[in-house]
Amino acid sequence: MVDVNNPKESVSPKDATVLVVEDNVSNFVLIARLLGYMGIHCEWKTSGYEVVEYADTLPRLDMILMDIRLPYEDGYGALKKIRTSPSLSNTRVVAVTAEASVDQLNKSRDAGFDGFIGKPLDPDRFPEQIRRILDGEPVWEL
Repeated sequence: MVDVNNPKESVSPKDATVLVVEDNVSNFVLIARLLGYMGIHCEWKTSGYEVVEYADTLPRLDMILMDIRLPYEDGYGALKKIRTSPSLSNTRVVAVTAEASVDQLNKSRDAGFDGFIGKPLDPDRFPEQIRRILDGEPVWEL
């Protein structure tokens, strides 16, 4: 877990664990391959439902990449639960969504996300976006 006293400390990609919350299998496969190429271990959940319970079972969690439109519970509902969980409240949570608009970006920022990456993902930019986030830098990109 990220140090509670310094929640935005830098994390090396080879040490990082990322939870990908994504209901589209092909999107998850792309994200997992890109993260794997960077040496990042990733876990997968298909809905925001019970994401806190699942995340609490992981020995380490440095970032959550959260789709917004999910079955059962959307990314905003899951984010609220994450922020109220003592073990996850300082975990970086980044919105990753096909609803890539300025309005959605602002809504995500207002909701308390730590960043925003619009879909379709750009395989050439995505690794650098993830590195910047792991370095504690905010990424808000359509």
